[in-house]
Parts: sequence; C-alpha cells; structure tokens
Amino acid sequence: MSERQVLVCSGTACRSAGALEVHAELVAAVEAAGLRDDVILTETGCAGPCANGPIVRVMPDDVLYVRVNPEDAEAIVRDHLVDGNVVRRLLWSDDAPSPGDIPFFAHQKKRVLANCGVIDPDRIEAYEGRGGYTALKRALTEMTPEEVAGVVLASGLRGRGGAGFPTGRKWQFTRDAEGEVKYVVCNADEGDPGAFMDRAILEGDPHAVIEGMAIAARGVGAERGYVYVRAEYPLAITRLKVALEQARKAGWLGVDICGTGFTFDIELRIGAGAFVCGEETALLASIEGRRGAPRPRPPFPAQSGLYGQPTLINNVETLANIPIVLREGAEAYASVGTASSKGTKVFALAGQIRTTGLVEVPIGTTLRELVFEVGGGVPEGRVLKAIQIGGPSGGCLPADLLDVPIDYESLTEHGAIMGSGGVIVLDDSACMVSVARFFLDFTASESCGKCIPCRVGIPTMRDILVRITEGKGEIEDLERLKELAALVKSSALCGLGQTAPNPVLSTLRYFEDEYRAHIEDRVCPAGVCEALAPRYAIDPLACKACGKCATVCPTGAAHGVPGEEPYTIDAATCIRCGACFEVCPFDAVTRGGRA
Repeated sequence: MSERQVLVCSGTACRSAGALEVHAELVAAVEAAGLRDDVILTETGCAGPCANGPIVRVMPDDVLYVRVNPEDAEAIVRDHLVDGNVVRRLLWSDDAPSPGDIPFFAHQKKRVLANCGVIDPDRIEAYEGRGGYTALKRALTEMTPEEVAGVVLASGLRGRGGAGFPTGRKWQFTRDAEGEVKYVVCNADEGDPGAFMDRAILEGDPHAVIEGMAIAARGVGAERGYVYVRAEYPLAITRLKVALEQARKAGWLGVDICGTGFTFDIELRIGAGAFVCGEETALLASIEGRRGAPRPRPPFPAQSGLYGQPTLINNVETLANIPIVLREGAEAYASVGTASSKGTKVFALAGQIRTTGLVEVPIGTTLRELVFEVGGGVPEGRVLKAIQIGGPSGGCLPADLLDVPIDYESLTEHGAIMGSGGVIVLDDSACMVSVARFFLDFTASESCGKCIPCRVGIPTMRDILVRITEGKGEIEDLERLKELAALVKSSALCGLGQTAPNPVLSTLRYFEDEYRAHIEDRVCPAGVCEALAPRYAIDPLACKACGKCATVCPTGAAHGVPGEEPYTIDAATCIRCGACFEVCPFDAVTRGGRA
C-alpha cells in the first residue's frame, strides 16, 4: 500500500466544531486497521470553508471530506484508505470529490494561503519542504539590503492592513531614517468584527510571517522584531511560540544567520484586545508598556517609532507576502492583480452567504465573483442587498455595484475601503440603519477617547441612529449625521476616528430610502427594528381564503376557514415576522407602519 496522508484542519473554526475529536478517532481507526506505517495523520491550519468543518483531506487522492464527525473516522479509514472507495456522503457534493471540483476553491488563487490546510504548522521541516526560508537565504547571501527593499518596491506590494501604502516605500523610509537601532514590528492586532485573516495565517503558516519579518529586517537594517498579537488568539500564539523556537534552533533567527554576520530575533508581545491598538502609534505605546492610545503624526514610526527609534510596521498578511515576492521575483509577483494594486488579497467571508470562510483571490476580482462564484451567493429565497467591506472602518455597497473591482482605488471611490479584508454579505433581511448603528456601537466602545471628535462625535452619531431605530428620528437627523461624519473624519486624531463614519456615510449614500422609511413612515422595511417592525393585516377583498398564511404563521395569529371566508391577523399574537406576507400568492397581506 502506498503511503497516504490525511490532513485534518485544526484551525480555530474546525476545532470549535470538533476537529480534535475527529483527529483522535482517525488515529485510533488507523491503529486498529494496522496502517500506522502507511498513513500520516497531520493537523493543519485553516483549510478555508469554515462553516463546513471539520475538514478532512486525503492525499495524494486529493479527496475532501466536510462536516466530518468523530464517528465518521472509521468509515474514512475502512472504506477509503483500506478499500479505496470514496465516502460519498461526506463529500461537498456528489460530483465534487476534490477541491478543484468545488467552486469555492476553483475560483481562488492561493499564494499567501498556499500552505494553510496543507502543512503541519508545528513542523519547520514541512515549511522548508515547500521552499520555506529560501527567500531569506537569498536575501542574506545574494542581495544587498538596498536590493531587498528595491525588489519589494518593484513588486507593487501594498500594505494589507487597510491603507494600502506601498510596502517598498515604507521600507525605504525606515532604512533611510537616522538611528543606530531600528525595529521591525508585525501588527497582528486584528480586531475587525468578522475578520480572521491574520489569525488563520498565524495558525496555519507562522514561519511565513517569521521569514517575512527577517527579510524586512535585512531590508531596513533592524536587529530586533516584535509580533504584537491579541490575547484572544490563543492557538495563533501557541503556534507562533513553537515556530519562533524552531526558527532559532534551525539558525533562521539569532546571531550570524547563514554565516553572514546578520543578527535578528523576534519577541512576542500579547495585547489585551483593544481595537485602537491596531493603529500603529497606539500599538507601539502598548509594546512600550504604556496605555494604548495614538499620538499625532508626524513624526511617523518610520522616523521615530518604538522607543523613539525608526520602526517598520507591517501587518501579518503583508509580511507573509514577502517570501513570495523574493522567491518569484518582482515581475512575476506583479503579474497578478491590477495596474495599481498587485498580488492577491485574503478575505474573511461572513454573513448571509452560502459558504463562509477564508478565501484568497487576485486583487481586481469583482464583488460579484467573490460573493457568487467563490461564496456561492446568498441563501435560497433571499436577495442580495449589500456588501459590507473593510470592517467597522469600511462601507456598505449596494447590490447594483457588484461589478466593482476589489482594489484600493475603486472601493474608495464608491465609499468603502479594502480594510484588512473582512467582508460581510447582507441579504434583504438586513436593516441598513441597524447595520450602521452596530458598527458605531463598536467604534464608540473601542475608542480610546483621547481626542474630542472621536470621544464625542462618534457617540453622538450613534445616539442619533438609536433614536431613528426607535422611531424617534427627525428628517433633520440625516443632515446632522452627514455634518457630524464630515467633522469627525476631518479632525479625529487617528484612523479609528477618521474612518468610523464610513458605515454611516455609505448607508446614507445608497440606502437613504430606508432612513426615510424609519423617520417618515415610522416603519423598518426589514422588520429588524422592534419598535418599527411592520404591522401586518389582510385585505378581505383580495384574500382568496387559500390558508397559506395560517400554514406558515409560527404563532397561529392568522385565522380563517379555508375556501370559505377571508383570513384575518390577530395583532395581539402576531410577532410581525413577515412569513404571511412572503407566502401570500394574491398580495392580500399588507404591511404598514406602527399602529
């Protein structure tokens, strides 16, 4: 029997679904079948389709099993590994045994995520076996620091943390800054609601980030680095610690790396989970042991950062791109993407979408391709309403902008931002006023309160939205929101405050009719805002007494005799779910504002 490898996704999402129990049962089943010497069982990082976990992949057959339970382990071993028969009930679909047959995977281009779900992140040999650390060796033995930074600049790589600043220029600023000591910092303080890109990379391929940091240190002349990661990522922290120790033992970190005289090491710092510490200067303050709060810029960290010294700060995904740039070369790397935005982007797909999870697509991919070809679209019976992209600093784009390419300039033009890569898909059950309120709730609670525009302006906007969702809004509130948003954007101290109004401005831009319905008609069209949920009634002249409303009513509020008399709705027991409205074939069910 030829050697097989069974990959068990052991990222956070799959672990929460029981992946460790599945792995344990697979170990027992392999032992019982006498296959210990023929089968390698590997715990990997995130495989991608998180809602379909636990994920098990059998190689070299390249068969992917989804939603695997511990009791399925025996069937996988007996039927597949022993008898050679695919366990069809565990496939994504009956005609899709391999990832290449599944649209979710087929429409992606995995570069940064190439190792995630494929290698054991706790084994440096697995990373080295796929070309790991060859880029660092080349940077140290074949290139000058100036050449290293020059290749990154020529590649067109832009920072993946949100702003999209050219990475090579940032490196050059740091390298050219005066200072005897320089630092490289990895910003792993990922705090956007619905975002888990950096966490998955750290869990599934930590050595890529370490190698990227070491190359960056070579490019800017640093000897010490820090990874700042939030405490809510325990698995990422554990795997980082293991990877750092392995890199030191293997000679990729420490003194005289590759016998070149180059010295560089990395220290792990655990953040307490403050969203504002994702801002560069607040992050540096936290590393120094001070309260995580931003400071005015300039000077920028590249000139005066950690402990007052020139400091390069890149986020996890940016650094994970660096070894790829050096292995492929600037021209090959830049062949993917758009004229101004090169490479791929990792996104976390969440919300009302068929397939949630971690994906990687070329920059320039349209929203339509991302949502429908990769994510499978919205659930059956629903209609796409909006796409919220860029986290709490991003914007909500309507369905008629599906063909907008995902790049920095295009998204900004339409009132959103790339952000770190969180994408929340909203169907017609979403209330856009409530969505804006949700994100302002978040940014108001996460603000450090250091500057007045953020400390006062964001809660004031939030309070206006609360009034609107409670049916107490005034039409003048719309102008108040726009004025406040403009003020906060132009005068807040840091990126948190400057971008916090984006969800409000984008929903006002594209969904003002919903705001007006809340204020003028005193109704929430989506039925989300409890105080403004529609009141349902039945028009006796239009009702044909078919009884479908009574069939779907969860509380028995619809009364009538089938085929004999028009139905009525008891307002006292109606929970205003709208099921009767959606099912009525004669448009006899009406909905209106508050009674």
